[in-house]
Amino acid sequence: MNIKQVILQAFRDHPGEFISGEDLSQTCGCSRTAVWKHIEELRKDGYEVEAVRKSGYRLIVAPDRLSAAEIMAGLHTARIGQNVFAHDEVVSTQPLAHEAAAKGAPEGTLVLAEQQTGGRGRLGRPWHSPKGTGIWMSLIVRPAIPIPKTPQMTLLTAVTIARTIREETGVPVKIKWPNDIFCGDKKVCGVLTELNAESDRVNYLVIGIGLNANSVQSDFPEELSEIATSLRIESGDEVKRVDFIQQFCRNFEEEYDHFLQHGFQRVKQEWEKHSYSIGRWVSVQTISQMFEGRAVGLDDEGVLMVEDRAGIMHKVYSADVNYRANE
Repeated sequence: MNIKQVILQAFRDHPGEFISGEDLSQTCGCSRTAVWKHIEELRKDGYEVEAVRKSGYRLIVAPDRLSAAEIMAGLHTARIGQNVFAHDEVVSTQPLAHEAAAKGAPEGTLVLAEQQTGGRGRLGRPWHSPKGTGIWMSLIVRPAIPIPKTPQMTLLTAVTIARTIREETGVPVKIKWPNDIFCGDKKVCGVLTELNAESDRVNYLVIGIGLNANSVQSDFPEELSEIATSLRIESGDEVKRVDFIQQFCRNFEEEYDHFLQHGFQRVKQEWEKHSYSIGRWVSVQTISQMFEGRAVGLDDEGVLMVEDRAGIMHKVYSADVNYRANE
């Protein structure tokens, strides 16, 4: 951690308390003058820090700002989120994460932004990403798994997001196959997983996450107002985005490590437990065909199983799945 991160960590460890300049200088391994300079930098970043002679420094207010220093302070993971690139405005975090991964960024690297001007979801669909309201980020992972198993990482991520939403907000959510999180019948989050691989090995995955955290109804354009929602709308409370990202990183690392050591079964069970899809009548459009049926669950590889009217079971690997009223 750099000095600003160490100072923020100290404030987090002692909420509402004064910390002397001497204690901070010892913790940071620098002079008291250097501590003061970094406190001034934090103030320029929007932090309200009170300084009282003979008492020290106390953090009064931290801005709702996604910075590397904020996210890494108090994270306590081994690798997920331990390297962060934070931007104010980007076209999309996905290509930036690909670029970082190609240059050797370590597993667990996060690329995030306050705003995306060209965010996109699955099948190239645009993703509305207004400034300061959501969590728009991409995660780099380098799993030692066979290429056919990489779609399971999308399901693992969806399970982790749903768990984090429940823990941080109490909002009940469901997972729509393969990559969406729903509150009721409205979408609150999407996942986009992109693979870079050779013929026999995975180089890396970039997992893009777009979460409507603190949007209010007026933030959504008219075409999205009936199909999208946010955690703030659903819970009535503002989401602390840094806390949410930190908890997601902790949860993801736990689920990911379990997956690498023990396989897909736990992810499958959690996905089915919180599924929006199972039991619903769906229309499935693949590259080669279109059919209708009832979604009945996942197989052991994470493939969606759909039973048509004739009782024939179809394996849906990749498709556009639309939902109809149950029949």
